[in-house]
Amino acid sequence: MVTRAESAAATRDALVRAASELLDEGGPDAVTLRAVGARAGVSRGAPYGHFEDKAHLLTQLAVNAWDFLADEVEHLRAAADATPAETLERALLALIGLGRRQPHLYALMFSTPADAPDAAKAASRVEHQYLDAVADLVGEADARRYGALLMSSAHGIAGLELSGHLAAEKWGVDGEELVRTLVDAIKR
Repeated sequence: MVTRAESAAATRDALVRAASELLDEGGPDAVTLRAVGARAGVSRGAPYGHFEDKAHLLTQLAVNAWDFLADEVEHLRAAADATPAETLERALLALIGLGRRQPHLYALMFSTPADAPDAAKAASRVEHQYLDAVADLVGEADARRYGALLMSSAHGIAGLELSGHLAAEKWGVDGEELVRTLVDAIKR
């Protein structure tokens, strides 16, 4: 027998999945609580029982994306088959890859207010994972400086790719090579 809490959790998960699909298909404008409820196959009022409003639901999508990315970087750091430089490259490419696969979600992650408590907590978790990966390569003393350089560069790479301004035909380089160049430049 399914408990009331399990049923509510399943409904919330279905709503979040539906919102994610709508976001991928049409961007934030496509995500309305009514459309999410219809996509999830629940009553018209169900989304309002789980989310205050559209902004709250979109923030949840951003939080989930940050958490996914933090889990990915944590997994990469735990793998014993890579050097610190390779791990850092893979971590940066995980961020860029998310932008490539889900550009609307990627944009949402960086447009969600930084002072939204849940989003700030999730983004901070990613930040700590990245800083630990950077520290594994350059040491604790320089991790923040190089971490900021690498994160802002990866974000720039993702943004330029998404806008079409970083075409390999134009520059003779792709995002992967740029990440490798950045990591090589900070290696000691």
